[in-house]
Amino acid sequence: MKLTVTPLDNVGVEVSGFDINEPLTDEIKAELKALWYEHAILVFRDQDISPEKQIEFSRIFGPLELHPLKVTTSDKYPELFVLQNGGPMDKFQTAFYKGEEIVGRLDWHMDLHYTARPNHGALLRAVVVAAEDGMTGFGDLAKAYDALDDDTKALIEQLEVVYSFSMQRRHMRYVNLDGYEPGPNSPTKPTDIGFPDFSDAAYPMVVTHPISGRKVLEVVEQFLDRVVTPQQFGLSNDESIELLERLIVTPFH
Repeated sequence: MKLTVTPLDNVGVEVSGFDINEPLTDEIKAELKALWYEHAILVFRDQDISPEKQIEFSRIFGPLELHPLKVTTSDKYPELFVLQNGGPMDKFQTAFYKGEEIVGRLDWHMDLHYTARPNHGALLRAVVVAAEDGMTGFGDLAKAYDALDDDTKALIEQLEVVYSFSMQRRHMRYVNLDGYEPGPNSPTKPTDIGFPDFSDAAYPMVVTHPISGRKVLEVVEQFLDRVVTPQQFGLSNDESIELLERLIVTPFH
């Protein structure tokens, strides 16, 4: 068995040449993990797998942890976090964007960043895929860091940034609110839909990946709130806001 690795257009690689349903050697498992550390995003196409196989395959990349939002985990497979439209949660996730009704839209985010203990990674299995106009995207925050100028890199490596959990998009400080209107059942606090509340989470604005050694920008739109004590690093509050606005616009849009 030999893996075939094909670069994708912007970020990540497609990996083929194996069947997740078949037993994988330790060598193949080690190669998959190494590819993940190198490229950050791996795509496996046309793998028809069961929930049990997804859980088993996920363990190649590390031990599994249960998602803190219990109302969205699978009753039968608690290791799995379920994202779906067409169920009773739709009414809480419906909003309007320039008059168009959309269910479940999320801005650029890192999974579980609001918990202060983000996961090592995640494995997403697409059960139903949009035939066209799909809105799911993935970004590489190491590439985002690499794209910055040297002066900006030197500045942000001194700073910490805070994320603040919020239920309504209009209360997030750095998302694009052009044409946005919340739906009539949009929750105003986490307990409205059985979510726990989370304290603010602070991170270095730049971290170094412990395996690859690459520097990673820890700035994404969703829940982004503020820079920690910017005045200690020669920034006014207005300058720190402008810095975050520039970091959001430059790498992602």
